[in-house]
Amino acid sequence: MDFGNPIDFTGRVAIVTGGTKGIGAAIAEAFLAAGADVLVCGRSTPATLPGSGGRRCAFRATDVRDPAAAAALVDTAVARFGRLDVLVNNAGGSPAADAATASPRFVEKIVALNLLAPFYVAQAANRVMQGQDEGGCVINIGSVAARTPQPGTAAYTAAKAGLLGLTRALALEWAPRVRVNHITTGLIRTEGAAEVYGEDGGAAVAGVVPMRRMAAPDDVAHACLYLASGLAAYVNGADLAVHGGGELPARYLAAKTPQDPFSSP
Repeated sequence: MDFGNPIDFTGRVAIVTGGTKGIGAAIAEAFLAAGADVLVCGRSTPATLPGSGGRRCAFRATDVRDPAAAAALVDTAVARFGRLDVLVNNAGGSPAADAATASPRFVEKIVALNLLAPFYVAQAANRVMQGQDEGGCVINIGSVAARTPQPGTAAYTAAKAGLLGLTRALALEWAPRVRVNHITTGLIRTEGAAEVYGEDGGAAVAGVVPMRRMAAPDDVAHACLYLASGLAAYVNGADLAVHGGGELPARYLAAKTPQDPFSSP
């Protein structure tokens, strides 16, 4: 069986929301390296755009929480490149907040960014992709928080759980022309890791992951390439876990020595 080169995206076009830094930049660079034309967005213009092999992403300043701005983002990609094959809904995140005191405005902003914005951009992308002979695909970047919340993440957890449900619903409605899939991410080492995981950048936290390390942004990017490629032509409504096997349960860690939580009893 000849698979050719299923990771060749030459002539294809991708949008990566939140694609100017961190995980989003790695995803954008992966698609560039695979030959795609890539449009990234953020709320402010970065000093440097993601690039690969002498090519750089196009950029549009966009607040994806605004339905009109989300639609304009897709229109920009089509006007510039003539089509749209891949949408990666990567923009998201949340600072920690006590659920008992989080303001209505805070909750609304977190839900808007992590759930409503992906819906708005996906709607606009779908309108384009449904009219293309080869359709297209949408990839939603989710979080383990959807299933295993941590203190201080109530609004974020609810939004990410909703994103997983949205993925499955859109996969039912938009197939067969447009595939919609979800990636559950876990602990990821980015430039902001120290703020989230401690001053060691997550080295201690990585000890509770079966793979014995936090994910690198490229791990998520490679999963996106797979889901967008012909290798995943029959993958729709899936949730691909890119979390190194998850995390050891707290009750197990409590009974183990902190030096080697993976050692046998």
